[in-house]
Amino acid sequence: MHEIIMSTLAGLIVGVIFTLLKLPIPAPPVFSAIMGIVGVWAGMKIVQFFWS
Repeated sequence: MHEIIMSTLAGLIVGVIFTLLKLPIPAPPVFSAIMGIVGVWAGMKIVQFFWS
């Protein structure tokens, strides 16, 4: 849980800094792209669960 909190906090800080500097956000701009990343992660977890 600590990793999730720290990565969320880091993401928030990076988002604030990029917005203040008027830089493009270094993340997919649409929800479908974000869900694709979640799908890749979920696939990895399924393989690790069944084949490790």
